[in-house]
Amino acid sequence: MKRIKVLSVFGTRPEAIKMIPLVQELARHDGLESLCAVTAQHRQMLDSVLEIFSLKPDYDLNIMEPRQSLYTITAKALTGMEGVLEAAKPDLVLVHGDTSTTFVGALAAFYAKIPVGHVEAGLRTYDKYSPFPEEMNRNLVSRIATLHFCPTEANVANLRREGITEGVYQTGNTVIDALQTTVKADYAFVEPALNGLDFGRKRVILVTCHRRENYGQPMEDIMSALAQIAGEFPDVELVYPVHLSPVVQETARRHLDGLANVRLIPPLDVADMHNLMARSYLVLTDSGGLQEEAPSLGKPVLVLRRETERPEAVAAGTVKLAGTKKEDILAMTRELLTDEGAYAAMAHAVNPYGDGHACARIAAAIEEYFS
Repeated sequence: MKRIKVLSVFGTRPEAIKMIPLVQELARHDGLESLCAVTAQHRQMLDSVLEIFSLKPDYDLNIMEPRQSLYTITAKALTGMEGVLEAAKPDLVLVHGDTSTTFVGALAAFYAKIPVGHVEAGLRTYDKYSPFPEEMNRNLVSRIATLHFCPTEANVANLRREGITEGVYQTGNTVIDALQTTVKADYAFVEPALNGLDFGRKRVILVTCHRRENYGQPMEDIMSALAQIAGEFPDVELVYPVHLSPVVQETARRHLDGLANVRLIPPLDVADMHNLMARSYLVLTDSGGLQEEAPSLGKPVLVLRRETERPEAVAAGTVKLAGTKKEDILAMTRELLTDEGAYAAMAHAVNPYGDGHACARIAAAIEEYFS
């Protein structure tokens, strides 16, 4: 019997965290041949995840360049994927989520008339400019894909409303699979600054903020709120792995450099990030992935955005939308730092993102499709 050749395509750190467990799961199935192609849209941060999971890609486009734009990412990835598809000749191309690599991987497969499977399908904000460009990327991939692997029933319902009912599977989120291998009670951090943290004495707040739609005044307000939180709560330690974007670096350092209980550190590898999250008290983030990861670890999340494509976490009570206005961020953070009942209600809410077996469900669905 011919083995089904599955090519997984990704290019950023968040994609890698969620896709590598799937690449490895597919390789364990006798009827499947699992291949991996990376665009390296984010080179350094992607490499750290590849190293943690001991994965060597079969194809590496290495497209990243200084101050790259959406135009250059898209053009270089698309022309590079043409050669990858000609060489690999896959039966199915898997893409993940909503990055430029996701859209380009699906588009290239469409041009080659190769079926596409979309992992983490069906997320929507219904505002095409927020998050930008992610919301439009995932909408476009949904029109191309043959197989749609949705984390939650709400994602399935989104696709149903858009007339997409064939090839739709509810699988859970593959990031929960990843957490089962990375979070350890006896973990020793790679980043030296983290080993000096006293998690018993200090309430650690993990911060991430990097989204393009937050550039400008929203990011100024977020950073100003963080500085005020640090001043009001001396028993709190803010730990902020600062994204490599020059815009983010400059804004964060202008507001937060030199504050005694704020640590601005380099971006973390996936194992450091997951274990820091597991030991933190609270998460403030504009990231998508952390909205899924932190609730599975019992950590309340305040989302530094105007909307979220993960409303099931808000409905479950594990996530709240804080927005980007300074006073709103301050009010919601103060509540969780001073009201034990409000904190417990979020920390003990049920995680809506599955049981850690998403990758096995996706592999089974692929085998079913080709049978």
